[in-house]
Amino acid sequence: MNKTIIKIAFVTLACLLSGTVRAQIEGAVGTYSPYSQFGLGDIAKSGSAYNAGMGGIGTGLRDNRFINYMNPASITKRDTLSFMLDFGIFENNVYSRDSKVSSAYNVVNINNFVLTTPIYKKSALIIGVAPYSNVGYTFKSFETNPDLVTQLGDIKYTKYGTGSMNQIFLGAAMDFFKDFSIGAQVVYYFGSINRYSNIDFTTDPSNNSLITNRSYSVGAVSGNFGLQYSKDFKNDYNLTVGVSYRMGTTLGGDYRETAYSGNSSSADTLYNTAVSARIYIPDEYSAGFSFGKKDKWKAGFDYIRQNWSKSSFFETPGVDFSTRASQSFRAGVEFIPNRYDIRYYMRRCTYRFGVYYDQTYMKIGKYGVDAAGITFGMSFPVFRFYNAINFSIDVGQRGNLRNNLVRENYIKFQLNFSLHDIWFLKPKYE
Repeated sequence: MNKTIIKIAFVTLACLLSGTVRAQIEGAVGTYSPYSQFGLGDIAKSGSAYNAGMGGIGTGLRDNRFINYMNPASITKRDTLSFMLDFGIFENNVYSRDSKVSSAYNVVNINNFVLTTPIYKKSALIIGVAPYSNVGYTFKSFETNPDLVTQLGDIKYTKYGTGSMNQIFLGAAMDFFKDFSIGAQVVYYFGSINRYSNIDFTTDPSNNSLITNRSYSVGAVSGNFGLQYSKDFKNDYNLTVGVSYRMGTTLGGDYRETAYSGNSSSADTLYNTAVSARIYIPDEYSAGFSFGKKDKWKAGFDYIRQNWSKSSFFETPGVDFSTRASQSFRAGVEFIPNRYDIRYYMRRCTYRFGVYYDQTYMKIGKYGVDAAGITFGMSFPVFRFYNAINFSIDVGQRGNLRNNLVRENYIKFQLNFSLHDIWFLKPKYE
């Protein structure tokens, strides 16, 4: 069983990674949103489909069936000697509209790859990789000035961006006293972001086109800490309260601006400059709780805050963009009709529902960009132990048309595979 699980996990990961490499060559893979042209792009929501199905909560969740890497302290909730692995993918379908035009797009990418193992008695180790932010957008328009069109022919303007910031984390957690657990992670951010702006003369190829690029290539180390208090009551009721703190850090690396002028036969470099880039990712604070009955139901709430107002980015030409504090309010529930039903499979499944409201770090002019949505999710048990296929749907809206912003309606599907096994068992008979 151990070897089978590992083979399935790593073969699947290899297939996903190969698909991601091809997709990165072709264009954006993590998001497709006009708002991702600002700052670090779209900040990805942490967690797997297990979390996403309940509105994205996780700070106050503990479950021995699933890996909850949103709070480093939660991984001590496990069966003795249990090995757990979780990997997932997502598809995001976005319909964007402003006062003039509309567009639709969908993207598919890896969401996370995380595994945990016990260390000693009531302690555990976790290692994983997950996205932190994504950039992906395309704008196309044509020159409408008749004098320029008569003189130079058709002129096409194109702006597009690709790239992402990812995070690798390694951590450990342990239980102490009776009802407390504490955890810590070392987090390494890395990635690159590219934003292009092109002018193409499509009628006469002898006219030189102009290609400009602004790119970041940065990385930094940070830390993530978590604490949970979990109390069992009579009749299998449980209350869990959690807090977490992610240290702020400064992404360091290069910021490069380049411009080329050319046609199909030759190209000239107009300028190529590079300066040191220093982008501040602020501290993140979160608090949450959950209350429920074992193997029956659970409900919880999370609050997350980051103050981006002191973070600065290189200007986006023609747009009044600034940063502010981001906040997120999330609530969710789950229930299991009968986990141990031997006749009806659907009664053994877990059903989830959630809602959220996000105040993003982006501010366009005087107005902030906010998002709200509802989520649904299910866990389908597979074979023995706690192996499961987790599925979630996130239906939401970001921005609006009232303040001359872009309104996005989106449906995000997330699929995760939770694999579980017991290691180091000695056979009773040789």
